[in-house]
Amino acid sequence: MFQTFALCCLCCCCLVGVFGDTDRDTVKSVSVTEGDSVTLNTGLTEIQKADEMLWKFGTSRTLIAKINHDTGVLSTNDGSDGRFRDRLKLDIQTGSLTITNTRTTDSGVYEVSIRNSSSETKYRFSVTVNDCTFCCHVPEVVTRLVISVLVGVAAAFIMVYDITSRKSEKYR
Repeated sequence: MFQTFALCCLCCCCLVGVFGDTDRDTVKSVSVTEGDSVTLNTGLTEIQKADEMLWKFGTSRTLIAKINHDTGVLSTNDGSDGRFRDRLKLDIQTGSLTITNTRTTDSGVYEVSIRNSSSETKYRFSVTVNDCTFCCHVPEVVTRLVISVLVGVAAAFIMVYDITSRKSEKYR
């Protein structure tokens, strides 16, 4: 029963967020179910005027997003293989990156560099996207619910019919 509850909770989660750590050796880990969204939070409440943020992905550190607050440039890149096509969202205020409709190919290390004239800070995130093998999608859930209700109504009808037919036999 608990395993079923835990699985349902995982399947119903729509948005997961994780905050980065400035320690270079620390990587924040997050696990998300395929199809859900994940937000990688920088922990900033507001980007400063001179800040430049670069989001990179994978061992090759492919540039996937960039914010230059000074010039107002905000851009996302689909990646060298197009894996992130139209699924990356940047928060212009905090610099947090949201990946929507996650896929197992999105698993890997993400790094954000925040630079200004006096310093550079890096946050690293390890994202694991789990396959949604045992997840119930909305049409399946609705179908199961309708079938359960129909079986319940049929069982109630049979019980009422049985009870009324026994009573009528008793009075004969």
